[in-house]
Amino acid sequence: MDFYLKQSPYSDPGALPVADLPVDPGELAVLVRNLVIHREEGGYLGYVMPEARRHEDAEARYVAEILRILRERGQAPLTEHREFGERFAGTCRDFTLLLCAFLRATGTPARARCGFATYFGDGTSHGDHWVTEYRLADGSWRLADAQVADGAHDVPFDPLDVPRDRFLVAGAGWQACRAGDADPATFGVTLPDSDLRGLWFVRCNVVRDLAALNGVEVLPWDMWGLAAKDEPEVTADDLALLDAAAAATATPAAVSPEEIRRLYADPRLTVPDEITSYTTYLGIRKVRLPERLRA
Repeated sequence: MDFYLKQSPYSDPGALPVADLPVDPGELAVLVRNLVIHREEGGYLGYVMPEARRHEDAEARYVAEILRILRERGQAPLTEHREFGERFAGTCRDFTLLLCAFLRATGTPARARCGFATYFGDGTSHGDHWVTEYRLADGSWRLADAQVADGAHDVPFDPLDVPRDRFLVAGAGWQACRAGDADPATFGVTLPDSDLRGLWFVRCNVVRDLAALNGVEVLPWDMWGLAAKDEPEVTADDLALLDAAAAATATPAAVSPEEIRRLYADPRLTVPDEITSYTTYLGIRKVRLPERLRA
């Protein structure tokens, strides 16, 4: 699992003093929760989020950039308690990527997973979400959600062992929808007035999850290739490729770095030099990525 011990260009923390970090995954998850506040949970936590931070922080693509912002907001060590105003205002992807970076830096193989959670609503909706998957000493893989690691959100499970029926990796969600075992209309951004849901959204997350497994942990609103196609343009060949990607990523035992690389090499799935970023607050942007951030 050397591939998942290695930092990606996105997760690379730069000169982070690894000796100061705990090694235990649970302690690292709580540490991440102490550094990041979800940009939409200010009201839930009784904190008035500055609009500029709510709009701009989560556009940071790299852990090194997140750490730079954290240093600007407080000079105390990362391991010390931070008030909400000193934290990075991110999304589930930022909790996930930061935990990946810390786990990799302290010797635990880890990877970001893009998919759908049922534990933020009434249990019937599959909300767009990211978590961290990390490897235990016995070779098994567990899902960890640093966003709920400190008890701020009441979840009926260990945040370091998220049940796989409470978080479906994108490939598992795709398989369930394709088999008729789940309603695609329940997958996506599950806010009442949102139309960002359906099989097309599951398709987008399959593409993003495959990229993340290849060490290309994009932003949750980045689009390219098969993720950017309008539904009527998706061909039978495209569906077969998505089925193959889902089969290769749906369960931990099936995830092979070699197969991930083979599938990711298809130009319909590879992150290109230019992507379209459908930012939540800052409009639609064309973003050019350096080659090192695409493979």
